Amino acid sequence: MGKTLNIAVLAGDGIGPEIIDQAIKVTNAVCAKFGHEVKYKHAITGACAIDQVGDPYPPETHQICMESDAVLFGAVGDPKFDNDPTAKVRPEQGLLRMRKQLGLYANLRPVETFKSLLHKSPLRQDLVEGADFMCIRELTGGIYFGEKGRSEDGNTAFDNCVYTRMEVERILKLGFEYAMKRNKKLTIVDKANVLETSRLWRQIGQEMAPSYPEVETEYMFVDNAAMRIIQWPKSFDVMVTENMFGDILTDEASVITGSMGLLPSASIGLHTSLFEPIHGSYPQAAGKNIANPVATILSAAMMFEYAFNMMEEGTLIREAVAASLEAGVVTEDIAGEGKAYKTSEVGTWIAGYIAKK
Repeated sequence: MGKTLNIAVLAGDGIGPEIIDQAIKVTNAVCAKFGHEVKYKHAITGACAIDQVGDPYPPETHQICMESDAVLFGAVGDPKFDNDPTAKVRPEQGLLRMRKQLGLYANLRPVETFKSLLHKSPLRQDLVEGADFMCIRELTGGIYFGEKGRSEDGNTAFDNCVYTRMEVERILKLGFEYAMKRNKKLTIVDKANVLETSRLWRQIGQEMAPSYPEVETEYMFVDNAAMRIIQWPKSFDVMVTENMFGDILTDEASVITGSMGLLPSASIGLHTSLFEPIHGSYPQAAGKNIANPVATILSAAMMFEYAFNMMEEGTLIREAVAASLEAGVVTEDIAGEGKAYKTSEVGTWIAGYIAKK
């Protein structure tokens, strides 16, 4: 029996609207194939929302997200804010507020390699071939959300890093559960030789590990983990870490696959879950129909799997994406010497593949 899917669509800035359009094409093709009904509600966020209403995450947008089963999100950011350190309202503030208000406490980023693109990786083929791991980053605690400030003369600044037991247990539980679903290995990344918050993380990990006897649990300092991602990416299965470490390590991990334009992400929340590509708003390409939509299309695959528990639908999208890469239907960032297709052409090809299956 088909279901009704209520999806909030937040296209955002830059290339956001173009790549989101392709994810919607593919979502529609999948729903038509499996007999689901889909209802979209569009809402503004980011720089375009600041321009329109002075707020990067307006209350109306929040309301639409709360009433939806899932949020499909493009990207936010605009150079006019990046180059102005004095700007009081920024697009990224909307992102942080959205994470907080929707309770998006865990960011899931799969790092997968595509056979046809191994030559694009900055690492040797034998190191990356077969690399497949999941990074889980805590999203609502730590230094990004701690008290911050400047001294009166402006010459001293501070950012506090705070974690509570509840926040750590919640994210580690997710880490252990994912390890059980995958290859039963969990790497908890911290800086417990220096930071008190990391010592709390490690302590709680050690308390929880005996409840998951099948999972091989290892603890690793963040600097070592950064090296290991490059030296031996295949040694990871599920990696879980705090907010700032996760921000840095997931970006590092993303480039080893060959293109940032290919990697999706999910943010699991208390109220709803959000699905977005890991890349930014890429303002230089906005409106040119050249951006790679694959990460956003794969984010839609994650949406079917994690928000709706529709594994077959997610698998079909992945199969269609792999087929498009094999067939060389790719945008200019990965086309190399071959033909570069437009953003919309790639979306149409993948949706067509699904319809024909």
